[in-house]
Amino acid sequence: MRKVLPIIFIFAIVFVFFWQFLLKGLLPIPSDTIVGLYYPFRDAYFKTNPNGLPYKNFLITDPVRQLYPWKQIVIEAEKKGNLPTWNPYNFAGTPLLANFQSAAFSPFNILFFILPFEISWSMLILLQPLLVGIFLYLYLNNLKLRKEASLLGAIVFSFSGFSIAWMEWGTIIHTALWLPLVLLSIDKVFSATRTKQLLNWLIILVFALSFSFFAGHLQTFSYLAFFSVAYFFARFVQYGRNIKALALFSTLCLLFIVFTSFQLFPTIKFILISARNLDIVGWKELGWFIPWQNLIQFIVPDFFGNPATLNYYGIWNYGEFIGYVGLFPIIIAFLALFFRKDKKTFFFGIAFFVSLLFAFPTIFAKIPFKFNLPFISTAQPTRLLFVTDFSLSVLAALGLDYLFSLKKRKQVLHILVLFSVFFASVWGFVLIYNGSLISLENLKIAKQNLVFPTILFLIISFLIFIYIFYPEKNKYKQKIIPLLIYGFILITIIDLFRFGWKFEPFTKKEYLFPETKITTFLQNQKQPFRVISTDSKILPPNFSIMYKLQTLDGYDPLYLQRYGELMAASSRGIPDISPPFGFNRIITPQDSLSRISNLLGIKYVLSLEDQTNKKLNLVFTDGFIKVYENNSALPRAFFVVNTTIAKSKQQAINALFEVNYQLNSRAVVENVSDESLFKTNWDMGQVDFVDYGAEKVILKTSNPGEGFLVLTDSYYPSWHATIDGKETKIYLTDFNFRGIIVPKGNHVIEFYNKLF
Repeated sequence: MRKVLPIIFIFAIVFVFFWQFLLKGLLPIPSDTIVGLYYPFRDAYFKTNPNGLPYKNFLITDPVRQLYPWKQIVIEAEKKGNLPTWNPYNFAGTPLLANFQSAAFSPFNILFFILPFEISWSMLILLQPLLVGIFLYLYLNNLKLRKEASLLGAIVFSFSGFSIAWMEWGTIIHTALWLPLVLLSIDKVFSATRTKQLLNWLIILVFALSFSFFAGHLQTFSYLAFFSVAYFFARFVQYGRNIKALALFSTLCLLFIVFTSFQLFPTIKFILISARNLDIVGWKELGWFIPWQNLIQFIVPDFFGNPATLNYYGIWNYGEFIGYVGLFPIIIAFLALFFRKDKKTFFFGIAFFVSLLFAFPTIFAKIPFKFNLPFISTAQPTRLLFVTDFSLSVLAALGLDYLFSLKKRKQVLHILVLFSVFFASVWGFVLIYNGSLISLENLKIAKQNLVFPTILFLIISFLIFIYIFYPEKNKYKQKIIPLLIYGFILITIIDLFRFGWKFEPFTKKEYLFPETKITTFLQNQKQPFRVISTDSKILPPNFSIMYKLQTLDGYDPLYLQRYGELMAASSRGIPDISPPFGFNRIITPQDSLSRISNLLGIKYVLSLEDQTNKKLNLVFTDGFIKVYENNSALPRAFFVVNTTIAKSKQQAINALFEVNYQLNSRAVVENVSDESLFKTNWDMGQVDFVDYGAEKVILKTSNPGEGFLVLTDSYYPSWHATIDGKETKIYLTDFNFRGIIVPKGNHVIEFYNKLF
């Protein structure tokens, strides 16, 4: 029973952290930002909250603007037995499975087949600290540390700054949580004495790596993979360069690549034709690296305020910079770093310092970006806090284990002196300084948020002094020491829970993508059509997924370069497709009457303001939102009379912007290998939609002669087309869309998406 008590304790503290979900039914997802920030959802609560419902943390919107909607269409497809390869609702159609963050193959998707969707999502979030805690405890316990030390390390990483900042995303921590199990498996591979035992741990190692990969965050996985390889070779050297182990590990890496290829290769293909390298914030921008002053957040997490209390005054953004692991853990982590001399401490100490070396704006950290190294140059280095916090958590466990086995107990006084100097210096700064670096108002925030860590430090110091100076021969010594250990663990839990609860929102179920009169009106119109908003506060990117509405906008680190270029030219009003586009992952076109918007079939326009253009007819209103119908929008599929063959994409975009170029009767075509197939004049035909789905579009056509059909969905290599069951070529049309040659007569045309 004593062996499982720490695991039971981990369950208990995770349940305490999620008590609002388990006892009150509040969901660990920032749905309060939906009804507090955006229309038409704000209108539903206008009578009681005319300024919008209050929301806890404006910084956390990505879970509802990206991860939750993507998970919704992934699970819908999987429940139908389909691969979720395509998202038809954003960017005029975009890859879904290949965007990686959709986590289409995550093993935890099974939850969504068992429980209601919002409960499954909540369980997905709850499982993160639970599994982190269990896996890390097992790994630390395998290092022969005291059970209390192993428990502390497990708690620290479960609720560290990195874990709290990214907890409600449901992908990043699910990727990271497998690291301790990977490290444990590596240790067991080297120490296994029986073939069966070795085989079992090899299988666990492959599955841990694969589950981490499928969890949905490629950058975090790359850090986990590099860390794991480094750890393997450290053990390889330590255990006498076991060639058999090296051969097994190499074989497993190859098996891993094979096992994950159905996710890996589509993602690589998407990355290669995406705008990822062209449209990100420059690495020279402030906030790309962790600013040097933010080192203070490792000890005083809210020195610069907190977004949840609306007083954050630091550099954008808090979530990227917070590496807090608790005050007591960082104190004893430094104790291990300075005084514990063994290979474990050395390895994790090196990992800690290397992660900081590349997360902060050092000369070494800037090298990959100066030379524009593939993949690395697009990865924001602040996410290295994963490695930083994990290393600090292990070092904290090593430190606690060392603290209570010290013969020279007064060594810890050196660390207390170091932290005392820090607190004295910071208090001196906030009490005396009145210069221009920080305003007096912000200085007041810093001072307020310094009080709790200072009191906590004094309590910790007092308890450590009791341990150091408590008489050895006192009969209560054997009782005092365990109390002190659990006292430190309790202090850490209180410290990290206070920090975590302050940041994480738990919200009402009814706030989660509620139905509104506006969305219901649009859903009742004949599909397919597209919608555009004239203001970023209306139906923001990816929300449309939840209502099965198609839009031009989208929010994804990966989107098609061609589409980005087209939208850049549209927003500029000229055929300029040169990067940077200025979107930085979020495309929000707002010109409802541009040539490109009409081409893309923008039928309905949502606006907060009155629209006076005669091409727009007011068809519905509710609250502050007005819905206009665009009379100049083209159908989503249509025949053209003339086609122009373009030799380059610049020539193609130039044609689309020619004043006399009639988009409803002409099309510019690329990737033409046989120009003799293209006529000067095509016959106009009739086209009707039979079915429009994420993975398949079926049309019926009737034309008196040979015609050229345009479908304004994004062109992508995985899409194929058949005419009456016979394969036909899809041409890259009107810069980003699909076109096919249709023979004379009546036909059934099917566009279908094929992953391989």
